[in-house]
Amino acid sequence: MKPSSITRVAGPQSRCKFSLRWTDITPPAGIYHRMWGAAKHERATGVHRPLRATATMFAAFNDCAGGRQTILALDHCVMGATEHNELLTRIAEISGEPPDAILVVFSHTHSAGLMGLDRVENPGGDLIPGYLRELAERSGQLVKECRLALQEAVLVYGTGRCQLAAHRDFWDEQRRQFVCGTNPGGPSDDTVIVARVSAPDGCLLASVVNYACHPTTLAWDNSLISPDYVGALRDLVERETGAPCLFLQGASGELGPWEGFVGDPAVADRNGRELGYAALAALTGLPPAGKAFCYQGPVVSGATLGAWAYQTFDADELTRQETFQRVRWDEPLPYRAGRPSAEQTEAEWKQCLAQETEARAAGETSQAEDFRALAERKNRLLTRLRQLPKGDTFPLQVVILKIGGGVWIGVQGEAYSLLQTALRSKFPTHAIVLATIAADWGASYLPPRELYDTGIYQETIAVVAAGSLEQLIESICAHLS
Repeated sequence: MKPSSITRVAGPQSRCKFSLRWTDITPPAGIYHRMWGAAKHERATGVHRPLRATATMFAAFNDCAGGRQTILALDHCVMGATEHNELLTRIAEISGEPPDAILVVFSHTHSAGLMGLDRVENPGGDLIPGYLRELAERSGQLVKECRLALQEAVLVYGTGRCQLAAHRDFWDEQRRQFVCGTNPGGPSDDTVIVARVSAPDGCLLASVVNYACHPTTLAWDNSLISPDYVGALRDLVERETGAPCLFLQGASGELGPWEGFVGDPAVADRNGRELGYAALAALTGLPPAGKAFCYQGPVVSGATLGAWAYQTFDADELTRQETFQRVRWDEPLPYRAGRPSAEQTEAEWKQCLAQETEARAAGETSQAEDFRALAERKNRLLTRLRQLPKGDTFPLQVVILKIGGGVWIGVQGEAYSLLQTALRSKFPTHAIVLATIAADWGASYLPPRELYDTGIYQETIAVVAAGSLEQLIESICAHLS
């Protein structure tokens, strides 16, 4: 075996203007909460942990052309096109930032409540319009504060591992069907991407944790507003570091917690601590800002030792870390053939409601609950179909922000983890920070080509055609290249 000749190790780093501000966005108890079709309740009965909005703004280190990019991370599951457009418009009005420089992403917690204007007539739904208005006001103020608080910062990236996420496309052999639940035999991406953000004097400004795992610890038996595992993750990292923590949900289409779909908030907290400790381990092992680990030569001792030490980057390397490039586009993904019409779906929804009523009248409670869940599934599909853009393709929103050795990518929809593993394999010298579930949920799931027509849940509700995920990967790679 040929001896290694590597004498210098320099991980990816970025230098830019940076700011982060966050605020509490917890809805009131009693608001409409039913996110799960199998849930028996309609209203939230209380709060497990508060929800949060976190605004992060990036700008060029040397104030050159390139503009600014804001990422607004919300502790919500998804947002419809109407609600998202109204939110983005109001944020732009308050902050003065152009809408195309603001990317809204979601932690994807399934316990925040379903904040859709189509739910106003449901119990607790009357609280939704007022809550959404307040959310927009607070978010707009956050972005405005971020612009005023921009300061020079250095970002140092690293990678950790966490076993929280499990594959969740499970084949039920007895019933001969796929279900969405823990699949111990399936592969999962355990990668945790972290970033330490510090001022030039070394003062810690923030930590970033990017991980792919559905926040579905809490499910139909839970009636509390909750950020799921994300809340405990943030609390742990912030307590240990003394700085705010930004969580970004990765490509988790087929990934969920090993123990999930429960009603006990303690399980969500345990899951969050598992990820939190993994993130802290990765953050602890990061190198100093602006330095590389270099071989110094032999030292004669009891053995001839090889000495290594950190050395400051030269001027050229520091300049490369300040590279600031931003691109945003709509990737045209072809719609899936045979997509149901809104009229057909509305008829099926009404049929499910009628079947639920008949089953309850006959005293068949279990069957009635199944029809109730199916009606909810049809209702959500109907809302999405009515809001889909016209034409033959879906314009999937993509944002790439390259700052030195860090690449921040925001993608609409719920992509399978192939998206992040392929990009990180293609560009191994860069830190790929990938935030999915951006903008509105119209794109739905993006599964790999080979899963189409298998009956897997994510595939059955996908609105774009087989090969769309692969097209997206190729397009992002082309832009990065």
